[in-house]
Order: sequence, then structure tokens, then C-alpha cells
Amino acid sequence: MADPALRQQLVAVARRMNASGINQGTSGNLSVRIAGGMLITPSSLPYDQMQPEDLVALDLAGQPLPGASGAAPRRPSSEWRLHADILASRPEIEAVLHCHSIHATALACHGRDIPPFHYMTAVAGGDSIRCAPYATFGTAELSQRAVEALGDRLACLLAQHGQVALGRSLDQALRIAIEVETLAQMYLQALQLGEPPLLSAEQMAAVHHQFRTLLYGAPPAPPAG
Repeated sequence: MADPALRQQLVAVARRMNASGINQGTSGNLSVRIAGGMLITPSSLPYDQMQPEDLVALDLAGQPLPGASGAAPRRPSSEWRLHADILASRPEIEAVLHCHSIHATALACHGRDIPPFHYMTAVAGGDSIRCAPYATFGTAELSQRAVEALGDRLACLLAQHGQVALGRSLDQALRIAIEVETLAQMYLQALQLGEPPLLSAEQMAAVHHQFRTLLYGAPPAPPAG
């Protein structure tokens, strides 16, 4: 079985995804880049039962990677195309997380972006977190719309569906997904008093500068040597 340490890490992060409350049952999926393609969670297997050998190794065209599967190959997540197309379009990204977190999905059901009502919207790399138009799950149309909504950002919502978060590591993808869900909850609550005032482009530019200066959200540097 190829990539044993990475397989163990992916399983651990998938379980943390459910433990954090941003995902329910088997609805979400998680992938990480490997040589020649990706590892992705299998279809319809609860994370508390999932083992490293259950992960599915595919190339970015969706074909099994020879010699990279576990002892009993499983079907990949029905959203494998979403993960593959994002990884293909974003060579700097190592991990893709998709989930149906409650508050982000509630906003997505209205097709609403998360605007710069709070400075932490910058955590996804832009001034807002866009919502991609609806497309049927598992389709190339959904992948295309998600890739467009992401642009050079690290998160987007999917209309009537959920959210997607990206990272240079599995841990970063999970952190961003949790932050998106937190922002969505705050935005929904702020809307109870009406549309909240938004930060200006200049104010958000200052936030992005601070993030770059402080390396906010960046993965730890590799050890020297």
C-alpha cells in the first residue's frame, strides 16, 4: 500500500472533520495530492470505520493508480471529479475538503456569497467567499463552477449544496473549512438585525497585508536541514 503515513493523516483529518461538527455522516469528502494523482475518501463509508487501506488512489482523470490501492479497493467518493479538477487547476494546492456544514450550506441554499462583513473573510484569500451557481453533484459542470468561484481563493460555497476548502496541507484545509462555517454562522446571526455594514476595499487590503506580514494561516515551515 503506497503512501501509508499520508493515508493515516487523511483518515485522522476526516475524523476530525466530523468531530468538529462541520460534517455529518458520510456526506463530506476529503482528498490529498500524491504522485500521479490523489488519495480520496471512499463512497458511503463512515469515517469512524474507515481505515488507511480504504482510501482510493486515482489519477486526475479518475482512473485507478496502479499499485497504489489498498488490499480491498473501494469506490471513490461520488465527488471525485470535483477534487480532481480543483487539484488539476491549482498546482499549489495539496488538499481539498468538501462538506455540508450547516450554516455555510444555509447561505448556499440562498445562493449568497459571504461578503466582507468581518475581516476574517480574508482567510480564504479574497474580500468575500463566493457562492458557485448550482449544478448536480458529481458532474463536470459542478467542478467547472467550483473552480471558477474559487479563482485563486481557498474556499467557496456551492449553491444548494455545501462548501469547499483548499489547503497546502490537510490541516490547513480543515482550518479554513471551520473558519468558513464560523463566518457563515456569524453572518446569518448578523442578518437578524439587517444587512451588516461591509468593510471597504481599502480596509480589506490592509487586512490582507497584515495576513501576509504575520503569515496568518500558513503551514509551519519545514525543519532546517
